[in-house]
Amino acid sequence: MTTISVRRLASDDWPLYRTLRLAALADAPEAFGSTLEQEQAFTEEAWRERLARRNQFVAEDGDRARGLIGIVPDAPGTAQLVSMWVHPAARGRGAADLLVRAVLQWASDHGIPQVELWVTEGNGHAERLYARHDFQRDGRVQPVREGEPGLEFAMVRSGPVGDGHTDATAGSRR
Repeated sequence: MTTISVRRLASDDWPLYRTLRLAALADAPEAFGSTLEQEQAFTEEAWRERLARRNQFVAEDGDRARGLIGIVPDAPGTAQLVSMWVHPAARGRGAADLLVRAVLQWASDHGIPQVELWVTEGNGHAERLYARHDFQRDGRVQPVREGEPGLEFAMVRSGPVGDGHTDATAGSRR
């Protein structure tokens, strides 16, 4: 049985963060407000600054990085869940739930009761994932990227984590 674990990235983890972020942009370009081309041009300094501005977590399966998620404090009492992605080889094995729990626990530990995120229209898998963690649509809609046709909708979760699933390790799903 393989175990997936989640940990927070440090600034020195920027090469791993870069690798995962570029893989996410290549795998699901429609899901992100940025593009692969834009982020391929980032310097080491830009990657380090990005990690310094956010709390980025990685899901690992042994020595293989398999997913990414971030949480960025926003307005007082609110944070944005960002950069969610799971490698195709790890999908359906609980990595996504572990990543979401990690950022929700981080928000709870830092006294941030509300977490918001944006989901690309038509991404039913993502919407179901977030709904399992008590996120609900709030009616806001915006373009994924300015000047392009894709839309995304906002989902919000308020209140304590309290679901009893705050551990950051899980075995393979059956």
